[in-house]
Formats: sequence, structure tokens, C-alpha cells
Amino acid sequence: MGSPDSQLDTLAHTVGIEADDAALVASVTHSSFAAEHHVESNERLEFLGDAVVGLVIAERAFRELDLPEGGLAQVRQATVSEPALAAASRALGLDRALRLGRGEESSGGRGRDSLLADAYEALVAAVYLAAGLEPARALVLRTLDERFAEEARDPGASDAKSRLQEWAEARGVGAPHYEVTGTGPGHDRRFTATVRIAGEVVGTGEGSSKKVAELAAARAAWERRDA
Repeated sequence: MGSPDSQLDTLAHTVGIEADDAALVASVTHSSFAAEHHVESNERLEFLGDAVVGLVIAERAFRELDLPEGGLAQVRQATVSEPALAAASRALGLDRALRLGRGEESSGGRGRDSLLADAYEALVAAVYLAAGLEPARALVLRTLDERFAEEARDPGASDAKSRLQEWAEARGVGAPHYEVTGTGPGHDRRFTATVRIAGEVVGTGEGSSKKVAELAAARAAWERRDA
């Protein structure tokens, strides 16, 4: 996987700021590592990055989509969801550059969606502080473009799991049951989900995390529910 320093150098080059930038170093520093080494963690940066990411996606939705407020909110919420930000982290190689404490590392924290989503927000904040809003905006738009486009095509589709469950329960066939399998190495793991209703396979999907794969399966099932 390479040393943490080499991975940080790669990440710095990818986002266009210096590898020794203090905010960049802090953005990849989980609180578990910070506690062990008495350095700054990425928690404060997460706060700022959350606001920057939300602004960029909200502005794009407002400018590009002819939707009422509720529809715009759905697109924004789904685009900046935990699985979406975690997938963006992995695409950037942020998961490989993270500095984790021993316990967090051994418990699989490097692959945890919640941790990766927080780190993505911290990274965006680091770019914002080092280079300004426009480079931060460019990073967000580039890394979340595919997810935004997907949500813009079908606002609210991210709620497919709950809608599928309501549909199944209304017909008295019980709740959907998901089965997920994973393949590939930890840093490039892919997941495949199968959803069954009343024992019958009604949808399958793939993704970079279990949640993303389950959502894809739910969407597939929702689209063919009356077929």
C-alpha cells in the first residue's frame, strides 16, 4: 500500500496543495491517532468541510435543476450522504493516506464509511483553507459529479430501501432481506448485494460499500416491482 508519507504525497498532488500543509496533514489524522501522538485531529476541519461541501452541491442543484425546494434538498442530501462521501474518499486514495491509532487500524477503521466520509469533509476544508473556495469547489464537483448526476436523474431514489420496504409490507409479503458479499483487497473491495422478498430474488446491485450495494439492489427491485 505504500508508506503513509508516500500516500500523503500522492493525495497532496491529486488535490493540488503542498504535502506539508498543516491543514492537509490534520485532515488525514483521525482522533485515535491524534490522542496517541498528541497532535491535531481532523474533527474541526470536518465541521468546516461539511459546510463547504453542502454549499457547493446546493448551489449546483439550484443552478442546474428545475425542482422545488423539497426536490433540491433530496438531491443535495443524497449526493452528500455518508456512502457517497466514503466512495469519493476511496477514489481519491484518502483511505490509504489516513493516520489511524492502533486500535482503530486493527478494527478495520480504514474501510469504515463513517470515518472516510468525515475525512473527505476534512480534506475539502483543507483545500479551502490552503487554496480558497474555487479549488475546493472544483474538488467537490469532480469527485461527486457522478453521484450528483445519478440523483438528479431521479430525485429521492436514494430512499429506495425504505420505499421498497413499505411496498412489500403493504402487500403482506414481509420485509426485504439483503445478502451482501465482498470481493477484492481491502483498499479496492467491491460488494454485491441481493435483495429477496418472500424468498424470491427481486434485485441485485454492486458498490464500493455494503450500503451502496444494498441501495443499488433496492433501486433495481423498486424499478421492477410491478413487472
